[in-house]
Amino acid sequence: MGSLSLEMDFEPSAITPRGLARRSLFPPGDNKKPKVAQPTGPRKNLQLEVMEPGLRNDGPSLDTILVNYLDTLTQRVNFHLGYPVNICYDHYANLARLLQFHLNNCGDPFMKNTVDFHSKDFEMAVLDWFAQLWEIEKDQYWGYVTNGGTEGNLHGILIGRELLPDGILYASKDSHYSVFKAARMYRMDLEMINTSVNGEMDYSDLRAKLLQNKDKPAIINVTIGTTFKGAIDDLDVILEILKDCGYSQDMFYIHCDAALCGLMVPFINNMISFKKPIGSVTISGHKFLGCPMPCGVQITRKSNINNLSRNVEYIASVDATISGSRNGLTPIFLWYSLSAKGHVGLKNDVKRCLDNARYLKDRLQQAGVSAMLNELSIVVVLERPRDQEFVRRWQLSCVKDMAHVIVMPGITREMLDIFIGELVQQRKQWYQGGEVEPPCIADDVGAQNCSCSYHKIDDISP
Repeated sequence: MGSLSLEMDFEPSAITPRGLARRSLFPPGDNKKPKVAQPTGPRKNLQLEVMEPGLRNDGPSLDTILVNYLDTLTQRVNFHLGYPVNICYDHYANLARLLQFHLNNCGDPFMKNTVDFHSKDFEMAVLDWFAQLWEIEKDQYWGYVTNGGTEGNLHGILIGRELLPDGILYASKDSHYSVFKAARMYRMDLEMINTSVNGEMDYSDLRAKLLQNKDKPAIINVTIGTTFKGAIDDLDVILEILKDCGYSQDMFYIHCDAALCGLMVPFINNMISFKKPIGSVTISGHKFLGCPMPCGVQITRKSNINNLSRNVEYIASVDATISGSRNGLTPIFLWYSLSAKGHVGLKNDVKRCLDNARYLKDRLQQAGVSAMLNELSIVVVLERPRDQEFVRRWQLSCVKDMAHVIVMPGITREMLDIFIGELVQQRKQWYQGGEVEPPCIADDVGAQNCSCSYHKIDDISP
């Protein structure tokens, strides 16, 4: 499709994050470049205060603080394994010049602005792309680019509540915390559904609670990739249960929280599809796709949005969004990434991440480390490292006796090998060559995935 670059007098591909920062902080002719500190571990919080121009400052200059901060971030990129953020992208240089403009996509993305400083045309292109991915016709959907997955969940669940004011919200215990935040904010009755050991919704518990509350509509949060274990609730099974329990389509609303996996699953199967009776889908744009600012995409049926839309004369638009004013830069970043990668590039990213996740799980188990990986998931759950410094070094997320690694597109096998090597060496010290036992996490990951001494004996028993 030709070059997407916006540069005029430099070559973006030759610029690193540190190089870009230096270019802006130190223009030609400035020879007072401060010495860059070389961090050796996790960054410490900076003790900062706002500086007053013209007053004597005995501390480091603004430029020194920023360059040292940028250098720390650049180094720590190689040790970011525990959270679902894709920090491997090249568009920061090509799009950097957009930062000189304030872009606000206020109100409905499909209505014209009264000012020119917006990116709604880019936003509509992004929304059309996701509508096609999730199989809903262009004239049948409504959506917008959000500030992240939480806003998408708040919006999707709000639509469900507006359509079914007496509805009960059903969500699994492993749902994202924003779902429970929505229940509190909207004063909704909540039924929390149990989960299986892999983090997937317990369908027998869902069935029992639906039958128990059959006199009230159901608003169901379906998680396409749970936060900690990466489990995927089976949408087709849930729809079948609703039918078996006697819920007609006007008695339920389904919101799909697909923050991480909404861009992955469509390249494997057609689980997420508006051809099924679902109400809304949301993803986080900064996760699998990657964006320097938190953002997301929320898609719903156009027929659902009338209850939320309000005319706002001041902005000459209707508004059915949560936030009103919205970042006009993020639609451009999403449009650029989708255009640069295309379906083929994204499909390759999905395959590589799935392969690398299986590689990590297999290597951990071969090394005697308890590890679990759900089907169609890039989240590898493992036993929690005993040393908090190790956890911080690799920026791992931990719950109870578990930690996890999320194998994002920027995670290479070289990084995984270094992580595994360090973990194996550290475990020798933590467990003193076998004198101290690793924790049993069978209740959290399943006996077949636990490598504690008890379950290893079970594995080798005839």
